[in-house]
Amino acid sequence: MLIGTYTHTGKSKGIYVYDYDLLTGDATLKSSVESDNPSFITVSSDTRYVYAANENGEGKGAVSAYALDAASGKLTFLNRQLTQGDSPCHVVTDREGTHVVVSNYSGGSISVFPIQPDGSLGAMKQLIQHEGSGPNRDRQQKPHVHSAFFSPDQKRIYVQDLGTDKINIYEYHPESQDTPLVPALHPYAKSAAGGGPRHIAQSSDGRYVYLVQEMTAQVLVYRQDNGKLEPIQEVGINEDGFSGSNGAADINLSPDGRFLYASNRGDANTLAIYQVSPADGKLAKVGNQSVLGRGPRNFSISPDGKFLLVANQNTDEVVVFARDSKTGLLNDTGNRIAVGAPVCLVFASL
Repeated sequence: MLIGTYTHTGKSKGIYVYDYDLLTGDATLKSSVESDNPSFITVSSDTRYVYAANENGEGKGAVSAYALDAASGKLTFLNRQLTQGDSPCHVVTDREGTHVVVSNYSGGSISVFPIQPDGSLGAMKQLIQHEGSGPNRDRQQKPHVHSAFFSPDQKRIYVQDLGTDKINIYEYHPESQDTPLVPALHPYAKSAAGGGPRHIAQSSDGRYVYLVQEMTAQVLVYRQDNGKLEPIQEVGINEDGFSGSNGAADINLSPDGRFLYASNRGDANTLAIYQVSPADGKLAKVGNQSVLGRGPRNFSISPDGKFLLVANQNTDEVVVFARDSKTGLLNDTGNRIAVGAPVCLVFASL
């Protein structure tokens, strides 16, 4: 398991690699590498390479490539490319390992890099600048690209823009030398006005897309049909009666697709738990679970679905929950991983 952190806090130095015991939920530190604000990381499908978004401003936003040694867990720096967009906050690679796509939050843009045979990143191939704004004058004065996710069939990529209340949809053409991302026939889907799209989760067949909206702490459910996203349901993350500030962050489906989880920071610091209808993909609220800390910016479910780990950024630890596969409910294992400002958790089978 890899953990990305914010290093500007002075509490951490970069990326941390752990052995994670799927039987007990215990984590043992294997290695670490210095990296500048690696706030989001991804691992190639063959687990040989790691790519990290270096969330910096003032023209210093970058993406870094590392080789990952399966035996030792050691990360070896390969190279770094500037994203030409400030505050890159998300990075993803396609299943075949041909490109890396970086979302630039402050820059409001997407950067696409080819992956070289040795895992390093080539010169940027494509930069897509978003335009527009949203109704919230404080948060949506311009585009804020927050994430990009490939569809399960790898034919499309969904790009969430908090600033414009849109999921921008692109066709993916990895063979293209200049424009691997091309606006789709249905180029975008709207979120709720002022919702602030952040991350999505997708059913394994790609029929349903679940969007977490940062500013309203609502989950919007879409039905996907030939690349068009149709909204079919919107449900709240917070418990009834909650009146504090929101900062909804991450969203994930359980490996079996039966339960969905979404985190909210702000004054809530909880995970919402939903059961997913196999008939129509809609959600039924099961309950809320305290994250036992503050600032759940990211969380991850172990590949076997037995554990859910929450990166509590503001309390400098990862909290390990055991997950009931029948009910979706979570129980505190008592296990903690102490790390400064953890903001991204990624499992990799070595």
